[in-house]
Amino acid sequence: LSSSLSGLTHESHKKDVEQVYLRCSEGSIEWMYPTGALIVNLRPNTSPASYKHLTVCIKPFKDSAGANIYLEKTGELKLLVRDGDRSPSKVYCFGYDQGGLFIEATPQQDISRKITGFQYELMNKGIASDLHTVSAPCRPCSDTEVLLAVCTSDFVIRGSIQDVTNKAEEQESIIHVGVNKLYRQKSKVFQLTGESGNWRGQIKTLLECGVKPGDGDFLFTGRMHFGEARLGCAPRFKDFQRMYKEAKDKGLNPCEIGPD
Repeated sequence: LSSSLSGLTHESHKKDVEQVYLRCSEGSIEWMYPTGALIVNLRPNTSPASYKHLTVCIKPFKDSAGANIYLEKTGELKLLVRDGDRSPSKVYCFGYDQGGLFIEATPQQDISRKITGFQYELMNKGIASDLHTVSAPCRPCSDTEVLLAVCTSDFVIRGSIQDVTNKAEEQESIIHVGVNKLYRQKSKVFQLTGESGNWRGQIKTLLECGVKPGDGDFLFTGRMHFGEARLGCAPRFKDFQRMYKEAKDKGLNPCEIGPD
């Protein structure tokens, strides 16, 4: 879902507060020429009983400007994104039950030059903590975690690390992956490239994990987050083959996948 609004229609009522209701689990808001304030109500098409298990993440557009974004609950405001904050690719997450979004335009000499906007995603709290964990984010996965990741990840591929680009400002590394076998992908991040017909794609991870190019194949698993592939468990492929065979022999593998 992509919603676009304009503050110019409220020029004569600068203190107007407009309410917006969004029912999709992901999408974007674009507020052109912001004046007054905007209350964003996220109302996903799920049972209200499940709301407490949801996390909301927002990612401001690179050139977003003209308003402060707050977390609002029962009239109390907590600043989430300050107008003009240029933290590249920063994602802000909070529990669905922590409140809603209150976007307040800041005084401008020329509002026509300002557009406030962000992408949003609602996800299960467990998935969100996996993506934004602060405790041991580069910890190797256990055998059980790897086998579960194969069943539940947005992408599962066998491939090698062709190159790594480190982005110090964003505290991220981009892993350039050559794909040998594509088991599953939710979005078309991994695609055929060039005349050679090789599959390639990019996966992002934290800079502190210190990923480096190297020999050998890995099983890459992970989640899609704001249109980007984020790394989850990534054992060496021969280790995955071992743990998969052991689990299958015992009848304990949670799902079937051809590991060869």
